Amino acid sequence: MTSVWRTSGWILLGAALILALSLGVRHGFGLFLAPMSAEFGWGREVFAFAIALQNLIWGLAQPFAGAMADRLGAAKVVMVGGILYAVGLVLMGMSDSALTLSLSAGLLIGIGLSGTSFSVILGVVGRAVPAEKRSMAMGIASAAGSFGQFAMLPGTLGLIGWLGWSVALLVLGLLVAFIVPLVGLLKDRPLPSQGVEQSLGQALREACSHSGFWLLALGFFVCGFQVVFIGVHLPAYLVDQHLPATIGTTVLALVGLFNIVGTYTAGWLGGRMSKPRLLTALYLLRAVVIVLFLWAPVTQFSAYLFGIAMGLLWLSTVPLTNGTVATLFGVRNLSMLGGIVFLFHQLGAFLGGWLGGVVYDQTGNYDLVWQISILLSLLAAALNWPVRERPVARLQAQTA
Repeated sequence: MTSVWRTSGWILLGAALILALSLGVRHGFGLFLAPMSAEFGWGREVFAFAIALQNLIWGLAQPFAGAMADRLGAAKVVMVGGILYAVGLVLMGMSDSALTLSLSAGLLIGIGLSGTSFSVILGVVGRAVPAEKRSMAMGIASAAGSFGQFAMLPGTLGLIGWLGWSVALLVLGLLVAFIVPLVGLLKDRPLPSQGVEQSLGQALREACSHSGFWLLALGFFVCGFQVVFIGVHLPAYLVDQHLPATIGTTVLALVGLFNIVGTYTAGWLGGRMSKPRLLTALYLLRAVVIVLFLWAPVTQFSAYLFGIAMGLLWLSTVPLTNGTVATLFGVRNLSMLGGIVFLFHQLGAFLGGWLGGVVYDQTGNYDLVWQISILLSLLAAALNWPVRERPVARLQAQTA
């Protein structure tokens, strides 16, 4: 770690701070579901759809943001993303209809997140550190996003209680605006051409013809479904189980706190063990944790245990998935290819966030979505198992 910090420390610090702000604020959106729905008389589907749309837009924009970062350098992409994110939060605070909520929280913040989150930022990290340190460095940067979740959730709840949901969103918009000056720490430049340069089309054809790429993408769909369903709906679910609203906030904060350990450990293990096999184990463990949570009586203690256990497994998939993509295809187009894989994550996120609201409004509970989450965990475990970490023939020929 000492050598990584000495050669690339400022880049890693900038990446960590940007992810902490970007993801820390984003993970608190579930806290606005109840107060906004109550004030405007919405069902839970209205807010859930806006957040689901955010995740879908985020995913659709991510490959394009990644491609621009790979070709132009990440700094400009992150700056534009930070500005759109901050403006989206301010406008979300002024929303008074389903349409304005979808345009602000959905469209603007979704595009903003595509420039300030994992695919672009981890692409910077992947290019800044040696291959043997890459998985661990990605784990450190991902863990910073989790620390942001841990730190921001109680702060967001306090802002809502003190200033109301609308002003709280304005304050969060000002906070996210700090991403813009942090761009100065990202000394990312496109990699110099080595021989015949691979075009975007060639990179896409190479990845799309590789079965491992699609297996990783489909497995990541499950991750998105689960984390957004839980992040958006768990606080309301716990209130439905007659627990105080503060318990849900504490549980999500515990998820963020323990994911610091989980993502760092996953990144460390990914440099020593098969990353796809680790992904299989993570998804199987998620299934076990959800089953135990639903099987046991829901109490404050069981909710806290669930937050701790899910935190260890929460975003541990990110450094392992992106690290595998880098191993297979190299880092030249990592932000774009990681963005395509992340698109599948966000398709799952859209379905998890939106379906939670639809099922609740139709049935009065979340039972069906919990059951789907368990089955999807088993599917993701099976999908990741056959992936092999062998560089494509093009990279093998370069190192021969």
